[in-house]
Amino acid sequence: MDGLSSEEDSTKVVMVLAATNFPWDIDEALRRRLEKRIYIPLPSKVGREALLKINLKEVKVDQAVDLTKIASELDGYSGADITNVCRDASMMSMRRKIIGLTPEQIRQIPKEELDMPVSQWDFEEALARCNKSVAREDLEKYDKWMGEYGST
Repeated sequence: MDGLSSEEDSTKVVMVLAATNFPWDIDEALRRRLEKRIYIPLPSKVGREALLKINLKEVKVDQAVDLTKIASELDGYSGADITNVCRDASMMSMRRKIIGLTPEQIRQIPKEELDMPVSQWDFEEALARCNKSVAREDLEKYDKWMGEYGST
């Protein structure tokens, strides 16, 4: 930004970082002062698979689960969407175990019985329940904005 990097002492330099989901709403004067405008797209297939692994790091996952296949099915999902799918899938086995039980019966279930591995079916169910949060029209709007104002 204008004037922020004029300090001789490099330890006193200020860096401004801004993020928005609506870059087209940024005031023109502010946009001019934010010299670099970078669009971070939705994750690629490799990125989606990496996000699945990160989100499932502390979760017991069945060996038959095919993360590559799941990553393919998550095309168009944001990082937050993928986190939601993982969270939902990880709770599926517990939901099946407690369905129809009273709160008292649920408290009686040994903890190890609730610690079931996440299966491929759990992911399929979670995918059916968790929708993408980014519309195709929004992606086109980002592309148009980047073509007009973005940095390379």
